[in-house]
Amino acid sequence: MPRTVFQNYPRLKDRGLLDDSKLVQHSYRVSNEDLERTIVAAIITAQRKSSRYVLDLPEEEDEDTVRRVYKKEGQALFKYFQKYCGDPATTAYQCLDRHFSDVAQEQFRNRTLQQERMNSAWMYQFIAKDTAIMTKRFESVSDIGLREADFNVVIRYAKSESKLVIYVSVKNRSNTMGGQDWPKAIEALENEALNDRNRDTEYICVFGFSIERGLRGMRGNKRGVPYSTNTELWYSDFFWPFFTNLSYEEIAKAVLEVFLHTKDIEKYRSIEFPQELLGSFEACCREHDLIDDKGFFNDPFRLVELFCRQGSKRSKS
Repeated sequence: MPRTVFQNYPRLKDRGLLDDSKLVQHSYRVSNEDLERTIVAAIITAQRKSSRYVLDLPEEEDEDTVRRVYKKEGQALFKYFQKYCGDPATTAYQCLDRHFSDVAQEQFRNRTLQQERMNSAWMYQFIAKDTAIMTKRFESVSDIGLREADFNVVIRYAKSESKLVIYVSVKNRSNTMGGQDWPKAIEALENEALNDRNRDTEYICVFGFSIERGLRGMRGNKRGVPYSTNTELWYSDFFWPFFTNLSYEEIAKAVLEVFLHTKDIEKYRSIEFPQELLGSFEACCREHDLIDDKGFFNDPFRLVELFCRQGSKRSKS
């Protein structure tokens, strides 16, 4: 861990955690209509970010760059199909008479399962940040220029003009990272606070768990010594009320309401499958002579050869 200075924000005497009763409290509750709009926007933004992440697209890209990325990702998807087929005979039989586009999209969903989880984490991150803005509790809320934190907030103390800056990294659950990864993650987040030139007051770092029940704690070594006394873990029963003035259950039900009643929400929740990527996958299938003129897998024995001879091409007769 870096050599950090113990932050002098008010702490609970028995646990060393932030005494949030000393901070300005919530005085406004976000309306159901505003919360619904925030959730819809968060779903769309998370989907866009997930699609860029999965396809390794830069933030600013030209058409030639996008075309090259899609071609490369289509080839990578075909290699994934070949490498992770499971049982060659069974997979070949299941693909018989199926269109390559159906198989490609199925493989894409399998390959991006982890990114779908990230999609969920990003969605809750955006909900927390944007709802925090609307609560009017915080002097400022921002996600600009941050590398390790997902967003930060500035909040005043209740009985003074002093302020506290909170750097927040949002995860779905605490097991998102392995035990050996926590020291580095905490160090990176705390360095974000230490190197913030715009900060002129105390700070606290927070890992917020959007869907894991519980209140608060610290992460430490086997002897129980915290990796940092300035970094806390905020579970969903504390995280959501602190930033949104809503309970974890209220947030979960509000998200469900959007899923149930917003038209075409599924297309926003799924990672986009570009047609250019599909074309690249089709080219690989034709290169290996796996599909007929209409795009259907028509010879399971060729598929078995592909699966059993990874990396080799079958010469056309």
